[in-house]
Amino acid sequence: MSQNGLSHAIIFDGKGASKSLSFEQLKDYDKKEGLLWVHFDYSSTEAIDWISNKSGIDPIAIEALLTAETRPRTTVLDDSILLALRGVNLNANADPDDMISIRLFISQELIISTKKRDLLSVKDILQSFEKNKGPINSSEFLICLTDRLTSRMEGTIEELEDKASEMEELILDSNNIQLRTQISKIRREAISLRRYLAPQREAMYKLYHDKLSWLSEYDKIQLREITDQLIRYIEELDSINDKVTLIQEESLNKISEQMNQRMYVLSIISAIFLPLGFLTGLLGINVGGLPGTENKDAFTIFSIILIIVGIGQYYLLKKFKWI
Repeated sequence: MSQNGLSHAIIFDGKGASKSLSFEQLKDYDKKEGLLWVHFDYSSTEAIDWISNKSGIDPIAIEALLTAETRPRTTVLDDSILLALRGVNLNANADPDDMISIRLFISQELIISTKKRDLLSVKDILQSFEKNKGPINSSEFLICLTDRLTSRMEGTIEELEDKASEMEELILDSNNIQLRTQISKIRREAISLRRYLAPQREAMYKLYHDKLSWLSEYDKIQLREITDQLIRYIEELDSINDKVTLIQEESLNKISEQMNQRMYVLSIISAIFLPLGFLTGLLGINVGGLPGTENKDAFTIFSIILIIVGIGQYYLLKKFKWI
């Protein structure tokens, strides 16, 4: 990326290829040359100045393109649309649930997009231009971008589902605290992804329901198919969340059952030794008049009595089915 914040500026040739422009060449651009797509880092001073003073777009769109915090949405401005979308973060050493936002202004003659971090879906489109297979107009660009954003979620969601299934098998045979930590992490990722995908679904709904002159009925059918795919991913995230919740409950039930069993054993031991301890304590006090102090066989007799008492307690516990 250049110091002026421009990631790329390209003119669609209408045949699947494109022509690149530098930041300085943007001032000489004529809309007769074709559809222009400029992609900026919204935090750059030069990008802010160009979008605010030289793009010629609606002030509402300018504000939306330059805002730092945004959530998925669709806004129609005359015959153009303002979009805020998010994609899974598939950059190296990044968490997929840390989703990357992209803001777009799309009209029939101009596309302006802004970002803070790179999206692989944008790189996919640029690579398609290099192969002369890129979008030829605004509607194809919109379909291509939303399709890539949605399709790239598949691997992340499938990986989450596989992890959840693996945890389901392991948790039944293990008490490892680390496994329970991993389950919590899976649930957090699923919840985080769904938090962004749910409003993105609503944005996609609005996208193909609104009337735009440059969106044909066939384009809207394609957008509807992309939305259906997004809905399926949201349903899978809900399923993962439900599965992980059940796994956590099973884990807690297993821990609770183990604790109850241990407390039960301790209670039985206490019940047996409590009267025995009372007897030994009573005869162990250092006062006169204790029976057997002068009898050399007293200890043996007392031990036998304790054994008989212990056996009697065990019999009573068995009789009342406490053990």
